[in-house]
Amino acid sequence: MGKKRHPAVFLDRDGTMIHDVGYLNHHSQIRLFPQTVPALKLLRQAGFRLFVVTNQSGVARGLFPESSVRRTHQKLKAMLKAKGTRVDGFFYCPHHPQGKVKSLGKACDCRKPSPGMVKQAARKEPLDLKNSYVVGDKIDDLLLAKKARLAGAFLVRTGKGRRSEKEMTGKGLSQSRVVPNILSAAKALVKLKGTP
Repeated sequence: MGKKRHPAVFLDRDGTMIHDVGYLNHHSQIRLFPQTVPALKLLRQAGFRLFVVTNQSGVARGLFPESSVRRTHQKLKAMLKAKGTRVDGFFYCPHHPQGKVKSLGKACDCRKPSPGMVKQAARKEPLDLKNSYVVGDKIDDLLLAKKARLAGAFLVRTGKGRRSEKEMTGKGLSQSRVVPNILSAAKALVKLKGTP
């Protein structure tokens, strides 16, 4: 018998879970939204696997090293643990087609909206992608759900969400819903999933 597949929620980082400060290059800049911890707890309780998927083109642009992204994720992990919750994995894309760092200045299959990071997570553990979702504040997050053939996506109005909401028309994003913040998304997802 195969392993049980779990539905997942792929969470954007900046503007969705934490305040978007532009190119976050030091872990001291991390500020969680007040709704983040209760949202993660709710989703975990409902049986979702949680993964952070974030584009970090600042690495390709030469603004900060990859080690800085890893340190930020270690710090975020520790902050969440201290508040009694966690995510199952962190995935980031350090590439950008116009990047200055030679090895990273390229088109890739991991930069959102490409589904590379979702595929990485699915290789890490058995996931039920047909019943998985993306929560983010940008059009690329919504398109990621479409390209990875997930059940749908939620656009939060935090971060760049309000601006993105205006750009949604005509992009074939009927599977996407707009909500105030990550906690509203979590409540809607728990309702959609229903009781196990």
